[in-house]
Amino acid sequence: MTDETSPRTSPAWEAWTIRGVAALAVVVALVLAAIAWGAVVHGHPAYAIMLAVTVVVGGLTLWRWRRARRAGGAGLLVLRVVGIFAALAWVGMIAWLKPFVATEPALSAMTSDDAVTVTESATRIVMEPAEATGAGVVFYPGARVDPRAYAAHLRAVAEAGHEVVIVKEPLGIAFLSMGALAPVLDERGGAWAVGGHSLGGTVAALEADREDPAGLLLWASYPAGDMSSYGGAVGSVSGSFDGLATPADIDASRADLPDAAVFTEVEGAVHAQFGAYGAQPGDGEPAISDDEARAAIVTASLALLDAAG
Repeated sequence: MTDETSPRTSPAWEAWTIRGVAALAVVVALVLAAIAWGAVVHGHPAYAIMLAVTVVVGGLTLWRWRRARRAGGAGLLVLRVVGIFAALAWVGMIAWLKPFVATEPALSAMTSDDAVTVTESATRIVMEPAEATGAGVVFYPGARVDPRAYAAHLRAVAEAGHEVVIVKEPLGIAFLSMGALAPVLDERGGAWAVGGHSLGGTVAALEADREDPAGLLLWASYPAGDMSSYGGAVGSVSGSFDGLATPADIDASRADLPDAAVFTEVEGAVHAQFGAYGAQPGDGEPAISDDEARAAIVTASLALLDAAG
């Protein structure tokens, strides 16, 4: 005989689905942390916090649902189903946000020596030359790219006498770092340019329009709107085989930049050669080596900084 007073438990499918989604979240977060460990540790802490929260909440959910819980009627069932889909969306988001991890020679470029002192904080990488002789540059990385990936390129800029501040963007999204330029201008004084790669360049252009620094440096990037009245020096450096910021995109951006903007196309270079983080989906195939591309990008960048400062 069934005890009519005993509480009903949730259906088996509901309990196992919740356990499965919680276990998936924990496993995905741990795997992402393992395969992108360097970028997680050296990037802005926001992504590391997201992974940690995912593991903790997923673990607590597994513990609470180690046994089927009491059923709560149709309303609670709907809430739990919504929660399942929200959790799956969350797992998809943290997977998509996985950063492109920096590779050599960028990692070696993070070491200080007599020529350049490299320091890190939660929100910046700073490269200070032994003797600063020109305009500095605040640099925004591309979307989801480990900020260290630009260290080899920008260390060469620092070695030429230009202070460099690489912004660590929350979740690797440059739009979430809007406003990072102004504190540098206030703290350090002197002439500064703002620059960025890909999405980072688009945000750099917005910052230039708002803060009016001495120069704007675009790597495989273009502004989101009309900047033709901007009064600082502008340099656009692009790759002829770039599959993401294509030559057609760069050419179209001429109308949005001042007439005096200097455009440099690196023959044979692709989008990912503006950093050191491996291949990028959708990009072209390079026809020159990474070393050749980096040298050309640095040369064009130094010309912009010389004009700015």
